[in-house]
Amino acid sequence: MSGERMHRTGAIVSVHSTVSSPAGADSFVTAPHQELSLDIAGIAGDRHAGATRAAGPREPWLPRGMSLRNDRQLSVLSREELARIATGLGLAALDPGLIGANLVTEGIADLSRLPPGAHLAIGGNWGGQGRFDGHTLLRVEAYNRPCRGPGRKLAAAYGNPDLEFAFVTVARSLRGLVLSVAHPGVIRPGDAVVVIPPLLAP
Repeated sequence: MSGERMHRTGAIVSVHSTVSSPAGADSFVTAPHQELSLDIAGIAGDRHAGATRAAGPREPWLPRGMSLRNDRQLSVLSREELARIATGLGLAALDPGLIGANLVTEGIADLSRLPPGAHLAIGGNWGGQGRFDGHTLLRVEAYNRPCRGPGRKLAAAYGNPDLEFAFVTVARSLRGLVLSVAHPGVIRPGDAVVVIPPLLAP
């Protein structure tokens, strides 16, 4: 993605959190909500909320448990990429809550390929022209690499043990992104989303 002022646009389809998740407080499985209220630490009460997080298997070069800035406060997936994963797994549809989604978008092509430093500007009517008039700003931190944990949830939910490993392969490059809160607000289904590319050196 270049530094040109070309903005991809889409919309929020659904919002989810681990708050009141039927899978329990210790699970990453999320449940749908009518809205998400975000502060600077993420979704209040959500499993991934917080200003900091502990280093884990994604940082094998760091001592386990070391305190880090929380760059995984939320996850976002796209309806289009979820459909591609479902097709690859032989499923009619894929419940985004089973793989820990907080936000599901539609209309943003290649969501999973947005680079770190891009922002999702949510709400408002500006459409990427002029000044942002929405209510929430999220920063893209990283691609959310697929792992066997969500695969196990899918295998249990759909009664097919093969899905545990198949998910890791099929979801490669389609798993969505992890985000941090740049400006807090409330996110609801139907909100517009404008992708702001990172500012790159000429």
